[in-house]
Amino acid sequence: MHAQNPYSDRYDLKRFATHHPQLQNHIVLNPSGEETIDFSNSSAVYELNKAMLLADFKLEKYELPMGYLIPPVPGRLEYLLHLQEFLSEKFNIDKNTKLRGLDIGTGANGIYCILGLQHFNWTMVGTECDPKSVQIAKANMQHTKALKNKNEIRHQDNKSFLFKNMIHSNEHFDFSVCNPPFHTSKEDAFRGSQRKLNNLGREFDKTEVTLNFEGQANELWCNGGEALFIKRLLKESVLYKTQVNVFSTLVSKSASLSPIKKQLIKAKANFEVLPMDLGNKKSRILLWWF
Repeated sequence: MHAQNPYSDRYDLKRFATHHPQLQNHIVLNPSGEETIDFSNSSAVYELNKAMLLADFKLEKYELPMGYLIPPVPGRLEYLLHLQEFLSEKFNIDKNTKLRGLDIGTGANGIYCILGLQHFNWTMVGTECDPKSVQIAKANMQHTKALKNKNEIRHQDNKSFLFKNMIHSNEHFDFSVCNPPFHTSKEDAFRGSQRKLNNLGREFDKTEVTLNFEGQANELWCNGGEALFIKRLLKESVLYKTQVNVFSTLVSKSASLSPIKKQLIKAKANFEVLPMDLGNKKSRILLWWF
């Protein structure tokens, strides 16, 4: 993990529980006698990440209805730390610079907006096509004084577009981030969840409808999966190349890179792929600029 990620070592569950006592109900001992939680249990995962937000990012209140994608805080922070380092090294932007970022598909959890504001002191704008998610994200921002009125969650009411109507004619952003839907279908999402649960040593019950990180349909899958979604993102970004310095997205599957790179070359974009490892999970960050 990134050297500045505070979650690179074992989680201090006792400290988290002092900020969010409900977490204590999910703390168990592993075979080595160390405290942990059941990462295949979505309730435990939610309480852990909520505790992190309350303890380390000064949120006064955070509520996310079950069924919405639970943000794995360490991984989302890892993305932003790599992005900050990239901007510093590639574009000589001082790490203390107050940047302005755009989160495409912020979801109900609004995690990149929260971390951007609370950890980096950036200004953030989040976009989201699901009106219920917009409502939930806005409510969480209003619950914390440090977040209140310091960012904006915009509703994208036309799902055909990603940037259009979300970037106003007179606006400029230093970067954009995106956590695209990874899967091509509900069945593909369940297969991915099965692999996760198998890695955690738990048998998968095919009658289960709950994934360990939860998630609504638009958060988890779309036609063509992440490759097609990112190609849409790239194609539309050309129209806003003077208003966003650096575009970026997570890319979960290495197989997605080949068609995406072809689209980048076609668009005559500069690009770089940064590896991002989180435990056993290997991912990558794609960045491009014009």
